[in-house]
Amino acid sequence: MKILIVTDNFVPEITAPSFRVRDHARVWLRHGHEVTVVTCAPNWPYGNVFPGYRNRLYQEEWIGGIRVIRVWTYMAANRAFFKRVLDYLSFMVMVIVFSWRYPRFDVVLATSPQFFTAVAGWDVSILRWRPWVFEVRDLWPASIRAVGSSSSRVLNWLERLELFLYRRATRILVVTPAFRRDLVARGISAEKIDVVTNGVDGICFDRTAVDRDARTDLGIAPDTFLTGYIGTTGMAHGLEILLAAARELRDRRQIRFLIMGEGALRERLEARARQMNLTNVQFCNRVPQAEVARYYAALNLSIVSLKPAPVFRTVIPSKLFELMAMEVPVVLAVEGEAARVVGDARCGALVPPGDARAMARVVQRLSNDRRTLREMGRRGRRAVLEQYDRTVLALDALDTLHTALAAQRGTDNPQWRLVPRTMPPREAPVPRRAA
Repeated sequence: MKILIVTDNFVPEITAPSFRVRDHARVWLRHGHEVTVVTCAPNWPYGNVFPGYRNRLYQEEWIGGIRVIRVWTYMAANRAFFKRVLDYLSFMVMVIVFSWRYPRFDVVLATSPQFFTAVAGWDVSILRWRPWVFEVRDLWPASIRAVGSSSSRVLNWLERLELFLYRRATRILVVTPAFRRDLVARGISAEKIDVVTNGVDGICFDRTAVDRDARTDLGIAPDTFLTGYIGTTGMAHGLEILLAAARELRDRRQIRFLIMGEGALRERLEARARQMNLTNVQFCNRVPQAEVARYYAALNLSIVSLKPAPVFRTVIPSKLFELMAMEVPVVLAVEGEAARVVGDARCGALVPPGDARAMARVVQRLSNDRRTLREMGRRGRRAVLEQYDRTVLALDALDTLHTALAAQRGTDNPQWRLVPRTMPPREAPVPRRAA
């Protein structure tokens, strides 16, 4: 099968959609399929083209056997909403304009969260007479409404567009069961919706394969209890709770907080930390994906949070699976689906979203209980490898693509849908230190 993927973000950009698309494509390639990715020149989050790339009208490269087509876009930093919308719209237009030039494909997969990408996927599918699958990674208009970054009139229009796309998609692929329930409650047929959660590559994220953690790079003493957040510092993540928890624990000199990453609120968070005179909070810029595991390994305890809004009860942050694979216990300030994952695995502690005092109490308690932390870490890795292995999940997603193609061809032959779960063995990295 020849698969065309439309995504606004792709490697070398460090985003969850980039790595899900890349990892799924790798599995599909190993299974004998051809994959073409249509994206833009890497520029997230600053809106500046990465070194070695240019923002050309049309360019191609090969990344690990994946044919990558990059089209021109208007680039904007991940801050101003309306400039970002112009970015999204320009990508949509250019994907459609160059649709005649793409190599032959059997099915198109368009991935959100910004669903102008889905508009492009739908248009390309019409122009090329192919089925399309809408991968829903976020309930995008609802998430924007939750952080209050746009007017209600604009969001109402976006939600109408959202429903239009759901109805036109051949199949819909969502990343949590809650997303599926939301779509069904809004009138979308349950029969066309498949759930394939995010997951993790347990070989890439393996504490025993890390030769040294990043504490030396961060200037953190070995006996310091390091907790914090690694990821996008966006409007939805509610990282103000981390600063407030750090203020509660400012007298506990052995506890240090880390905020590592970039996004719309990074400058505001740093300014707030200076205003609060938080000497126990350290900020660090993002690092290449190959280095992320070392920084995870430096944490004694991780923090994952989202704003206290109903829509975020449907979300499972993708970094959660990476942390679990790295045996890093989690303090989770998210309700709903993510809380279910952590609670079932018993790999961390749950606190109410926005409750900084509860977070501070948990951090202080666990800083004095290293044995419990080690047990949480082991349980997390065991759970993620059993239930959220990215190879298995990629094959589940491939079933959805087969089903969409079978629907267009008017066949119900199970051969199109059922993908064998046997894969060629992949050499694991040799551990460089003891677990």
